[in-house]
Amino acid sequence: MGTCNLNHSQQDVRLKFESQKAFLPTELSQTINLFLENEHSQEMLNELFHLLKKYDLSSKEEQESRIEKLNQIML
Repeated sequence: MGTCNLNHSQQDVRLKFESQKAFLPTELSQTINLFLENEHSQEMLNELFHLLKKYDLSSKEEQESRIEKLNQIML
């Protein structure tokens, strides 16, 4: 994933999550949903947005890599 100079709002991340949650593992989806109920740094929001972006179109290997990164963020 390339670097993006745009800052994504909490609402942007929420909308991206809603568009991708059907493709995410259920437990991870529930964890992200709870995570987004709180405020987070801009850096965190941007990272989360880009991990969710086009998740459904990613290869199986890329999805597994993103799941691992998402799980690390959720800790």
